[in-house]
Amino acid sequence: MRRLFGSVRARATLAASVVVAVALAAAGAAVLLSLWTNLSEQAGTEAERTARTVAGDLATGKSYAALSLDDDDKPVQVVDAAGRLVAVTKDLERISGTGLDRVRPQAPGAVTGGTGDTGGGTDADADADDDSDGDDAGDAAAGDDDPSEAGDIGDASFANGSATIDGDTADYRFATVPVEIEGRGELTVHAGAPLTAEQEAVSTALTVILIGFPLLLAVVALVTWLVTRRALRPVEDIRGEMAAITASEDLTRRVPVPDTHDEVARLARTTNETLAALEQSVERQRRFVADASHELRSPIASLRTQLEVGAAHPELLDVDGAVEDTVRLQRLAADLLLLARLDAGERPADARFDLAALVRAEAGQRTGDRVPVSVSADAAVDVSGSRGQLVRVLGNLLDNAQRHTRSTVAVTVRRAGEWALLE
Repeated sequence: MRRLFGSVRARATLAASVVVAVALAAAGAAVLLSLWTNLSEQAGTEAERTARTVAGDLATGKSYAALSLDDDDKPVQVVDAAGRLVAVTKDLERISGTGLDRVRPQAPGAVTGGTGDTGGGTDADADADDDSDGDDAGDAAAGDDDPSEAGDIGDASFANGSATIDGDTADYRFATVPVEIEGRGELTVHAGAPLTAEQEAVSTALTVILIGFPLLLAVVALVTWLVTRRALRPVEDIRGEMAAITASEDLTRRVPVPDTHDEVARLARTTNETLAALEQSVERQRRFVADASHELRSPIASLRTQLEVGAAHPELLDVDGAVEDTVRLQRLAADLLLLARLDAGERPADARFDLAALVRAEAGQRTGDRVPVSVSADAAVDVSGSRGQLVRVLGNLLDNAQRHTRSTVAVTVRRAGEWALLE
């Protein structure tokens, strides 16, 4: 597993896939929830419309038998204040979600809707004398239809449930509407609207999500993998070139710089700058070694010759010459060390001193040399710099001058404006 997700591409693809998967799951759940809520509200509106229609019929005095409750798709229950079922949809076999699971009327004179039996009577008929004739019952029914007996219809409440009508079982959205009717008291109308179409719509949406979202997630993962691989290809090129440079030890080579002008391009440029600085440092070391070997060869050979002669013939040992060669080696070593420091960018500490006095002192130490040194200098020529380094530079110049001339070495020190000239 660690090797599988050890690359940046794999980790980036995994991270992008997880983020997109979480987002798609949340979006899918939100879509399904919103769709179900909207469709349930539509079914609830339809159920409320049916319940208010029945409640309106009851409020106008219509008898239970005259109610239109024979719609197989919309189960209806009418319950009185005592909780007794007084009217119900025809062919209703089972119901849940309304708080009353009875499907047969309980109250005297109550009916199952859709019978069309006018002899069933109403609550007002139940109070009438049993010897009343058909005209009296008709008068009572006519009295129920009197608009003056219209009651108050309350607000609806909703619940989900199920019902079985004529052998068909389905889920329903039930609306409960209370209605206050004079002479009958408070009645409660439960009406349902089927949720079959809504469930099918949600099921279809769920199927689309379960098929489409994984495909979309796969596309996102593939695109992330390809884009990441393309973005990291210059990094791999840089790594390969650096490995080749390390293997060949050729510091003149450079890594490729992409034309993207992004972080990878800046990394490549910085890498090339580092290689250039490393190349310069190695080149300085090579020059230092070459200069050291060249400058030290002659005095070491001379000193060795003198020591070998002294070892074979002690009486011929030139001690002064050996000391001179040793001092020369010391100066060369100091000069090479100074050169190395200067190449490394190290600056010596500056001091203020008289250059003319420095030249006179150095020339005074060479009074017994084979080639004399004469000095012509102004009264005072002050300069800023490293006194020790100037002494070594002046000594090297005088050594070279004495070595390549047969007469006199003339040294002139003078001021030219802000500059001090040593000739």
